[in-house]
Amino acid sequence: MEQLSSYLSQYGGAFFAGLGIALAVVLCGAGSSIAVSNAGKAASALLKEEPEKFTKALILMLLPATQGLYGFVIGFFITQRITAELPLASGVSLFVAALPIAFAGYYSARYQGDVSVAAMQILAKRPEDNSKGMTLAAMVETYAILALVISFFLVSKV
Repeated sequence: MEQLSSYLSQYGGAFFAGLGIALAVVLCGAGSSIAVSNAGKAASALLKEEPEKFTKALILMLLPATQGLYGFVIGFFITQRITAELPLASGVSLFVAALPIAFAGYYSARYQGDVSVAAMQILAKRPEDNSKGMTLAAMVETYAILALVISFFLVSKV
């Protein structure tokens, strides 16, 4: 038990900050990759019949990729705060700061992917209404943006 206490007092801050980075990057990246994959499958099905819709389908497919970038950005900002002497309380604070984007990023990416898949159906049947499908998919991202802002503010306060 004494070894754990010694370890935490020496490296605990960096450990918890690193854990926050891992959560932000891995969860946001996983959510984005799953969503982009699903939207890509829908785009591939559409493009078999109508290859001229590639650019519009690509935009719909890439919309949920942004959450992965948001997690990376917060992870990057947290890495800038890690030092060899990072206190345990600061490390835990950085870990907590990563939580909003980690979870909101994961779930918003997954659900944005579902909306992007549905928007592919709009593109297939009513291409003149494609912007409506893009708007619907972009609305889901609002919550990832809010989480990004909160995580950024929290990181900047540590």
